[in-house]
Amino acid sequence: MTLGTELQTQVAEIFAQAWDEQTTYGVPDPTQIRLNNHAKDLQIATVLYADLDGSTNMVDNYQWWFSAEVYKAYLRCAARIIASEGGTVTAYDGDRIMAIFTGDSQCDNAVRAALKINYAVEEIIRPAIKKRYPTTEFLLKHVIGIDRSQLRAARIGVRGYNDLVWVGKAANHAAKLTNLSEKPLWITKSIFDGLGNFCKFSNNQSMWDSRYWTAMNNALIYCSTYRLSM
Repeated sequence: MTLGTELQTQVAEIFAQAWDEQTTYGVPDPTQIRLNNHAKDLQIATVLYADLDGSTNMVDNYQWWFSAEVYKAYLRCAARIIASEGGTVTAYDGDRIMAIFTGDSQCDNAVRAALKINYAVEEIIRPAIKKRYPTTEFLLKHVIGIDRSQLRAARIGVRGYNDLVWVGKAANHAAKLTNLSEKPLWITKSIFDGLGNFCKFSNNQSMWDSRYWTAMNNALIYCSTYRLSM
């Protein structure tokens, strides 16, 4: 059987096979999902994407090892903060990280993580870069997007080379929010409505400004420059 014939058969099986869908209340391990049409259903989950802003310019104009150090510093801080707020890192993709939060406090936990990552950028990573490279003009910038929805996890790839794909509005929208660079933190109305006052107000002032997301049918979203110390 040629490779083309083999792939033709496998693709036909994917579209013909019924899905076995099981409800789950936490982020599943890839080993809990079969490679055939099997999915885990998180009925409501919050997705956080944290992304370096301007990394293409960085790799084009700075030494490779400088870019590597910036990547490592940002992703290390983001991953540790996400874990401290009860989130699960589900993917690293170049200069970005994806995480999922579940449970009753998922909106607050995700937003606290975002606020702390913003603090880490401004008060930990930027000063460290300036101390190590005092003459550099580079300024680390980042964008975080957060949304929530029903999510389904399916296993993709082939045996020995596979990963999970997350299917649902939140995964796509959180990623697309990182394309907005006016401010570092962006959340959807669904996230904003799920927040407690601690994540909405600081000194009786709202931490969030509203915007209309023109690329997504003028959906109401919120942005912020606030941070939360650790």
